[in-house]
Amino acid sequence: MIVMNLSFKDLAKIILLLLLLSPASLLVEAQHKTNNLITDTCKKTPNYALCVSTLTSNPRSSTADVGGLGYIVVETVKAKSTAGLKSISELSRSNPMLKERLSECLESYKNILNDFIPEAEQGPPKFAEDGMNGVAEVTEKCVKNFQGLEAPLSTTNKLVHDLSLVAASIIRTLL
Repeated sequence: MIVMNLSFKDLAKIILLLLLLSPASLLVEAQHKTNNLITDTCKKTPNYALCVSTLTSNPRSSTADVGGLGYIVVETVKAKSTAGLKSISELSRSNPMLKERLSECLESYKNILNDFIPEAEQGPPKFAEDGMNGVAEVTEKCVKNFQGLEAPLSTTNKLVHDLSLVAASIIRTLL
């Protein structure tokens, strides 16, 4: 047995160090659990990388359960759809030749924001899943309106489409 002569100051420093390290280890453990939940949840979606990047970029995901993660993705779909609607409106004004095709997309994005997103935000999980699948369908129709032409919003449209399928997959796990 080794006997050490520690002064009160030395003992106090050791205790203080232990107290400071304990919360840090709890934080690391909590972060690990969050990362595991995000990883496990995103593995069940059709676009793992998009799911992980969307969720890890939102600080609320660190305290969210699976339902909360789904809600975060729905909010992201809403934000990207709002930006898409704005872009479609601007393109309609600046490009009269595409106005008719863009007007169909404009209606689709209005449906996303006025019908499908509220259904996903407020409804039970089955309605939320249906709402996100509805988003995917109307974004596909928007792209089809431009057959033979390069769709002016292809990047935004694809992002909204893919995010909606990620959200639907997460929501499906709640059923």
